[in-house]
Amino acid sequence: MNGHGQLPFPPPTSTFAVKMPAVVCRALFATTFLCSILLWDIRGDELTGAPPPLPMAAGKEITANLVNAIFWFDRVATDPPRATTANYLTRISDPSSPLYTEYLEYKRGNIDRHELEDRLPHVAMLGDSLTQHFYFSSLPSSFWRARTEWRRNWFLDTDPSPDSIFSVYERLEYFTPVVATEFNGAGALVAAPGSQEDLRKRLIRSRNLPGQVNHVLHRTRFPDLIMIWIGHNNLDWVRGLSSAERQHPQQRLRAIAAQVRLNYTESLQSLIERAKRENHPVAIVVFGLANIDKYLEGRRKAEILHTENPKLYPHFHSGARSFESLEPPYQKNMTRLAQEINAGLRAMVADLERELSNARHVRVEYSDALAKIDFSRLE
Repeated sequence: MNGHGQLPFPPPTSTFAVKMPAVVCRALFATTFLCSILLWDIRGDELTGAPPPLPMAAGKEITANLVNAIFWFDRVATDPPRATTANYLTRISDPSSPLYTEYLEYKRGNIDRHELEDRLPHVAMLGDSLTQHFYFSSLPSSFWRARTEWRRNWFLDTDPSPDSIFSVYERLEYFTPVVATEFNGAGALVAAPGSQEDLRKRLIRSRNLPGQVNHVLHRTRFPDLIMIWIGHNNLDWVRGLSSAERQHPQQRLRAIAAQVRLNYTESLQSLIERAKRENHPVAIVVFGLANIDKYLEGRRKAEILHTENPKLYPHFHSGARSFESLEPPYQKNMTRLAQEINAGLRAMVADLERELSNARHVRVEYSDALAKIDFSRLE
């Protein structure tokens, strides 16, 4: 993100969108945002799976379907959340390639191009906005980015220019041709299986962890490596609490951490059960949450710059408006909650590893690599 924290609202590239009168575009956006504001709290409990009242649920479905119909063209303007090594056929045609036998099968006509691609290593990323190219800016820009911004992030970036991100996908390509797919979404929660996304997530086509897991499970080709970095949106511990309850949050913090571990475990078990049935090794890496202390240090630096020059980070206060725990009185307990969640995730993975002692082709690992990133640096 640059110092201004802005990204111009990108015009859709489809012919329909280009020819659409500006007044119609503005009307469509106004309708969308009005619906999202009026129905902002139409939700069940995403964390426990309790459904909203039927009339509200129907309203959510109608609104979400209307928005998807209005913005059908963004699918044309969006890069797909999947990338395949462009020259993989040339690389595996080398007799020294571990995939050379698969190439021979293809050349003999025993398998088609699609089946050959399925035999390449597959990597998947599940997560929230920290795994995407997403940040707060103007409302229209944030909406568009949340719906359409795939790639251009640390996991999946295909731009070979020196100034672009040297992504995990590009690093893996040095060793082998690979297929990488994003299943992440802005605002995603570690939620209960069977829970339904609230209206905000429906509008931006974002899914909580159970929804992302279901998309992985519905694929014919199950990934060889699944990386998961999610749980940051569960840190908004003050949501729904009274002033009195906010003064004594210890029980609330423990309850959230326990619920995250329970919900996370249930989603992981679904992946593990599928992995056990696969005829290839599967590794699942659970990343600990980001270092919240460092992140908050970065926010304080940005706030100072914004106070001195309001043109810098003009949308600085947008985050706290939708995520109240970012307010200074609540930051210390947000850091504490992140530490409790990470401790729970580490213990969860240890328990799952013990259960997998007889399934040697399936591994689950906990990593604190991303928790060590210094988020206090301002770009």
